[in-house]
Amino acid sequence: MELMVVVMLVIAIAAFSIPKVIQFWQDWQLRSAAAEVADLTQQARMGAARTNAIYPIRFQMNGGLQQVYIDQNNNSALDTTEPYIDLPQSVTGASGAPTGSGGQPSAYTLVGDTSSGTPFDNSNVIAYSQRGLPCNYSSSVCATPAASYFVFYFKDSRTNDWAAVLVTKSGRSKVLMWNGGAWK
Repeated sequence: MELMVVVMLVIAIAAFSIPKVIQFWQDWQLRSAAAEVADLTQQARMGAARTNAIYPIRFQMNGGLQQVYIDQNNNSALDTTEPYIDLPQSVTGASGAPTGSGGQPSAYTLVGDTSSGTPFDNSNVIAYSQRGLPCNYSSSVCATPAASYFVFYFKDSRTNDWAAVLVTKSGRSKVLMWNGGAWK
């Protein structure tokens, strides 16, 4: 009888804790993916300044996985020597800034920013200039300083959770998570 009570307690505790562990694992994967992208942006920033070259950061699909890579030779293709990361299968870059409707968070706004334009998002290509400053890379041109900051959004398809990587006009990056009401 005592053994049955212990087994029932273990089952009850597991029933409450397993969903929380699964949610923690999914949140951790999303946060880790965003942190790896933030690290990749800093790697591109340092590499561009060190080699006196322009380093765009690009996204591509490869076998169902989204890859993020530093295009060191600007050929719009991932070469074997270029740094890259594979995002987890459930995590993808959004096609642009979220709208705040239909279960999406609102777009992130950098408090205290004096930019006059709309922030750049996933629909833009961020690159780093020879001085290590971010720019909106368009038509092989990297004009700095950038007109605004960059925010790249990522979504977990299993949970509809969101993360973002903020890159300021000075090139600093930060990972943000949507907590259901605000970006933190």
